[in-house]
Formats: sequence, structure tokens, C-alpha cells
Amino acid sequence: MKKLDGFLLARLLHGGAANLKANKQTVNDLNVFPIPDGDTGDNMFLTINAGATAAGEGSENLSQTAGKAASGMLLGARGNSGVILSRIFAGLAKGFEGAASVDVRELGAAFDSGVTEAYGAVSVPVEGTILTVLKDSVAFANKNLTAESTLQSYFDDFNRELKRSLERTPDLLDVLREAGVVDSGGAGLGYVTEGMAAVLSGREVEAAGGEPAHVQAVDLDAFTENSVLEFGYCTEFLLRLQTGKVDLSTFQTEELIRYLNSVGESVVCFREGTIVKVHVHTKKPGDILNKMQEYGEFLTFKMENMTLQHNENHMSEKLAPKRKMPHKPYGVVSVAAGEGIKDAFGSLGCDAVVDGGQSMNPSAQDLIAAFEDVNADVIFVFPNNSNIIMTAKQAAQLYTDAEIRVVPTKTIGEGYAAISMLDTSSGDTDAIMEELEEIIAGVVTGIVSRAVRDTEMDGVAVHKDDYIGFVGDTIYTACSDRNEAAAKLCEATKAQRYDIMLLVCGADASAEEAQALCDSLQKQYRRTEIVMIDGGQPIYDYIIILE
Repeated sequence: MKKLDGFLLARLLHGGAANLKANKQTVNDLNVFPIPDGDTGDNMFLTINAGATAAGEGSENLSQTAGKAASGMLLGARGNSGVILSRIFAGLAKGFEGAASVDVRELGAAFDSGVTEAYGAVSVPVEGTILTVLKDSVAFANKNLTAESTLQSYFDDFNRELKRSLERTPDLLDVLREAGVVDSGGAGLGYVTEGMAAVLSGREVEAAGGEPAHVQAVDLDAFTENSVLEFGYCTEFLLRLQTGKVDLSTFQTEELIRYLNSVGESVVCFREGTIVKVHVHTKKPGDILNKMQEYGEFLTFKMENMTLQHNENHMSEKLAPKRKMPHKPYGVVSVAAGEGIKDAFGSLGCDAVVDGGQSMNPSAQDLIAAFEDVNADVIFVFPNNSNIIMTAKQAAQLYTDAEIRVVPTKTIGEGYAAISMLDTSSGDTDAIMEELEEIIAGVVTGIVSRAVRDTEMDGVAVHKDDYIGFVGDTIYTACSDRNEAAAKLCEATKAQRYDIMLLVCGADASAEEAQALCDSLQKQYRRTEIVMIDGGQPIYDYIIILE
């Protein structure tokens, strides 16, 4: 085959997603830190699967299919590697713009566009990552193009160089060499393009669907012939605006939002190009669907009876029926995992706390839904994880109904300190951002977590099942006891120099252990005010915040 059209692109996307799904744990395990928080494989799979789902079976027109896939990935992007992957396909979509199909040379030019778009998504590109692997693979495949080249030969060249480039990543990044792994994002990209090559070669690749772990069997007894529809239907769809029905140059979503709020609750509605994404809770979804066809036609549609979700106790807080908050000048959105931590952020004044953190990164769409609920002129977003900052910035670019300011908090500690001292009384958004960044710079966040493999980092010998204490990328201690590890981490970070210590206890630390640690630390650091919070967070046994 020498031509790529929309139908084939859709097949390639499903093949790439399916292959990554089958190997995502392998990618997760390429974790620099020896703790169970690797999530690159999950993030990249959820990102490309969002694109494959949006593309569906594709259409004859390549440009249209690529546009759908790119939009799906931009909204579904999770984690840094997921965001970069979404930008690769956004670049491909730009390269395919206006084309019903492309030949192999045009495909190579589109991949060049993908490289440019991916590098542009990162403020300070780092070589030895997925960016380098992509750049090397595209350069090699394009260099080897001839008049006889086919799509199959192009991807064969691409994947051949990808493997070589991936093996070179530890030579470019000391942290990879020290951990004895290759770049996880580059590996994830390799599984995607290998899956695409498998489709081109005629090998059967099972289409990727949603995660089986999240699929729930319908309990037919939860809503019987005598039940009353109490909560309505959670209704979601993608609507393609039609030029025969609306003027695309003047169309505004405000008209749709007013209507949806009049007939439903928990409304999320935003536009990306000619596609409108809608989420609404309503007892009469049929009325909404009929109304929406006055503006366009449906690309995807999903409806769930929320009475079933409620009866099965599977309804999360974000799905509970609620109305948009009253409009205000400033709003706050934070990301956190663990009920205790989320409650703590709520008590600090967060308008919305998005569920997520290490190993469970929220998507751009999750953040956009929170922006819509908050309903403010300016919204400060606290990602509280270095792997969520890029997603937050992508969500900020996609959302146009408010000014979104992403505060670059890399840890729960930085977010907690910054939000607790947030003062919007001046009304000067730029000055507020400067103050928040100064606050962040003065916070130290130490973490205690269990090691999943033997390694040696920063001169510290780590054995499997040890508890390691670290700050950022630096390991300070490794012990067989988590409380001992926490105590030694406090010594290493000179906790006595700080006025306040927040001890956030994780789900695996018992109440007795945590209280014993708190009492011991209070005796040792008498001048420091120590506050214990039952965070309930996964993975991290203790989070120690020093201010």
C-alpha cells in the first residue's frame, strides 16, 4: 500500500492502541524511581485510545479522520508522555489538513510536522526522552524514502530506528543510566507504531476498547418495573456542527449552555473546532438529542441510568447532580488523591478538587469539566504533580470561557502551602501568580514509599520492600521500617529549620503507626508546629510538608 486514507488511519490507530494496551504494564515498569508509581503506559494508552475512539471506523477523507483523532487525544491526554503523544497526532493532523489521502512522502512530511508540534509542547525539551526517539525515527524513515517505498516499508524503517534510538536514551540521560532503564515514553511510542505496522502487514490486532477493570455488569435488579427515576441519565456526546444548520463563523456555545441548563444539571459544554462536547444530567435525554440535531449530527453518544450507579454505590462525587457554582471573579481548582487530602484542600477554599495524582493522572477533559463547574473569570489550577502540569496547560489552552492560570505545583506540599496563602484581594492576577511562585519556592515536600526493586541511587543502596525517603529526584534514606525512614528523612531535610510540618499519612500507614511517628517527631522538633492529616493517599506512606 502506498496511499493512506481515513479508513486506514482509523485502523492504524486502533492497532496502535491495542498493542500499547497489551504492553502498557511493561512501559509502566520502566520507572526511574523504584516505587510502584509508574503510569506512563496507562497514560499513553488512555490518550491514544481516546483518539481511536473519536476516529471510530474512519471515513474516506483522511483530513477529517485525523482531525477527529487529534481532538480526541487532546481532550483525553494524561501525563507528560500522553500530552506529547497527543501533540504528535495534532501535528500529523496539520500535515494531513485538506487531504483525502496522502502518499508515503506526504506521510513523512506530516510526521515532520508531528516532531515540530511535539517539541513545541515542551517549554524546555530534554533529549533522551520520547522527543528524541520520535525525532530520530522520523529522520531515519524520511531519509530512506524512495520511489518504491510503501507504508509498510516506511513504518519498518521508523520502528527499526526507534528501537536503536530507545537503546541510546540512557546515554543521553544520566537518570535513566543510573536506574538501568530506557525512556518509558519512547517505549510507549514504539508499541503504538509497532501496532500500526502490524495492521499494515495484515496481522490481526484486536481493536482496543475501554479498560476491562472499569466495565461493570448491569444489575437488572437495581432498577425494576416499580422503580422511580430519581437521578436521571448521565448523557454525553460529541456533536459535529453542520454548515447547513449553523453559521460556523458566528456560532457560540452560550446558546447551547443556556438550553442545557434549563433542562438538565451538571452541564459541561465546550467547542473544539466544529465539534461540541456535551455532558449533562437529565431525566429527558430524548428532548436534548432532538434539540441538538438543530445544530449538527452526533459522532459519539453515551447514556447511563444514574439510579443504577447510585444503587450500586459506583457514582463518584463528580457525577452527583449539581448546578454550576455562582459566578465569581476568582476560582481555585486543585488535583489530589486520597479522601483526607481532598477534604483538606476543600477546607482551604478549593472550589473543585479533581481526583488524581501519581499513577492516576486526570485527563485534560477532567480538568475542563472542573473549570466549567467553578464558573469564574480567572481560575487558578494547582496540578500538584510534575506529570500533570502539561495536561493542565493543555486543558487551559482548550478552555476559552475563563482565564486559566496554571500554578506549577509539583507536589501536594507545594499546592497545600500555596493555596493556604492564596490572597486574591489585590485583583492583580499577575502579581498573585508571582506571590504563589515565591511561596512554592520555600516549601520542601518529602515522601516515604516502598521500593519495588533493588537499586542504588544517589549513593543509597535500596533493597526491594525497603521504605525509601526522598525529595524530588533525590533519595536520602532506605530502611526496613517506614517510621524510621520518615524520621531519617526529616533529619536529612533539616526539619528543625522550619516553622510548620504537615505529616500526611497514607492509606497503608495504620493510625497507631502514624500517631507514634507524630509523637516522636514532636519531641524531637519542639520548635516546629506539627500537624497530622489522615490523607488516605495511595502509594505514598507519608508525605512530609515543611514550610
